[in-house]
Amino acid sequence: MAFEKDNTFVTGRLKSMTYAFNGAVKLIKTEHSIMVQFSLGIIMTIAGFYFNISQTEWLFQVLAIGLVMSIEGLNTAVEKIADFIHPDYSKRIGFIKDIAAGAVFFAAMTAIAIGLIIYIPKFI
Repeated sequence: MAFEKDNTFVTGRLKSMTYAFNGAVKLIKTEHSIMVQFSLGIIMTIAGFYFNISQTEWLFQVLAIGLVMSIEGLNTAVEKIADFIHPDYSKRIGFIKDIAAGAVFFAAMTAIAIGLIIYIPKFI
């Protein structure tokens, strides 16, 4: 893949958006954890329509879904880079991967808390 410098701002931004979109599609198609998070995001979106959640609840739900998927994508990138740099087992690389996975854990726990705050009152 050859990279060329763009002469126009708009063309450069459009190409950047294309690369970003392609990366998101690759994540969804190839990474099991992202597939799971994406599926849960769709389920929660359907639940939001079903329970007719408020604008504020939508705001928090969309942010929670985006947070988890973004951090999961960063975790995947860290893992791929670590494996590329050091393909053999390494305690130091394992530590780095654990920290990245920990960030996903924090994001997921936050999303679960937001989901519970939004949906528990719908059942009470």
